[in-house]
Amino acid sequence: MGINWGGRSFSLRRRPRFLRGPFMERPLDATPIATNRLLLRPHRLHAADAEAWHFIVNEPKTREFLEWPHRDRHASRRHLEHRTRHVRLWQADDFLALAIELDGVVIGDVSLHVRSTEKSNRSAEIGWLLDSRHSGRGYATEAATAMLALAFDVLEAQWVTAIVRTGNLRSAALARRLGFNAVAAGEEHDAFLMPGLTWDEHGREARRRYGVDLGPAERSISATTSPVRILAEKIL
Repeated sequence: MGINWGGRSFSLRRRPRFLRGPFMERPLDATPIATNRLLLRPHRLHAADAEAWHFIVNEPKTREFLEWPHRDRHASRRHLEHRTRHVRLWQADDFLALAIELDGVVIGDVSLHVRSTEKSNRSAEIGWLLDSRHSGRGYATEAATAMLALAFDVLEAQWVTAIVRTGNLRSAALARRLGFNAVAAGEEHDAFLMPGLTWDEHGREARRRYGVDLGPAERSISATTSPVRILAEKIL
């Protein structure tokens, strides 16, 4: 599977670690993030989560704009299981996926995909997905703001991008509402960019407004990691 952007096809398959360049100073592991109304946390294979995920991934708009196939319950559970493994950011191509939980029910997903790890040029791509039954209430904005806080305030990204399927007006509007600028338009996808300066000027106010509490993630940036563990994981 790949994405066609400007006539070029980009594979979604991740490269082996030894081909992905330098590691960041320390890994960023997924921990729960709280906002005024939501909880962002790693995906789980609980029955209720699997049922909610099955509905979300099979919504017509989800399949249209993310180019996902229809998944039966077995396939959607396998897809969810795959997502439960994306809980660490440390190297280019690493992917972090968090469930959006409202009152104990999964209503969507937000993600970060590391594109560059060098501190002076660090970047990530954000993604979001929301159960349409909960749209129009600001949940996607709230969840995405929390993920941007993680990207800029913990991961220390210099900029964050968002790739939106052409015609997905709701997601394009959300990107602009978050503070992204449209920087490129392709036949199938549009690209949006938020530099760190924009987050410094406007994003942190949004973080306060939505009550984003990064919890252990914010403190992990100064934590140490066992050298033996680092060496072992770099080899894998």
